[in-house]
Amino acid sequence: MSEQHKLRDFVAEFTRLIDRNLDETAILAEGRELVARLVAEDDWLPEAYAQPNSKYYQQYLLHADPLERLSIVSFVWGPGQRTPIHDHTVWGIVGILRGAEISVAYAPRPEGGLEIGPEERLERGRVAAVSPTIGDIHVIANAYDDRPSISIHVYGGNIGAIRRSVFDPVSGAKKPFISGYSNSAVPNLWDRSKD
Repeated sequence: MSEQHKLRDFVAEFTRLIDRNLDETAILAEGRELVARLVAEDDWLPEAYAQPNSKYYQQYLLHADPLERLSIVSFVWGPGQRTPIHDHTVWGIVGILRGAEISVAYAPRPEGGLEIGPEERLERGRVAAVSPTIGDIHVIANAYDDRPSISIHVYGGNIGAIRRSVFDPVSGAKKPFISGYSNSAVPNLWDRSKD
């Protein structure tokens, strides 16, 4: 039997969580538990959504809610790859499936520019959260220079279509971007014939 049912079950559980119309604090608390359970086992991610690219990190869409209330993606980091300083504008939950990541937080200064915050190493199985209310600006990097790392992200919107910003590390100046996705097809979670 394919273990892909774990992702299908996760999608259903998280959708039920969103359907309860909870506030962000409750979604992050309960959602972190769901993500922790999902990344505790590494036997469900389809291989097509675990492939690194030698030049760019990959953001593979695994599921998008039809009302765009949430999206689930796998981020695949090649050796040494990193993001620019960026924001999300929505809540997000990140669980480390393989390898490890380094997260460096940033915060806007009242007088302009960005203040660098603490660096945190996220190991396999670890879960973290971001949002405009708890801290939304950061840099993420693969902790390894010799192998890929993979993290699973759940966002409070269709993250590949949301207008966000990257920031200049010196001036803090914003530049808008929309990330899109690395894949053009999502996994078929709903064909139960193979189960």
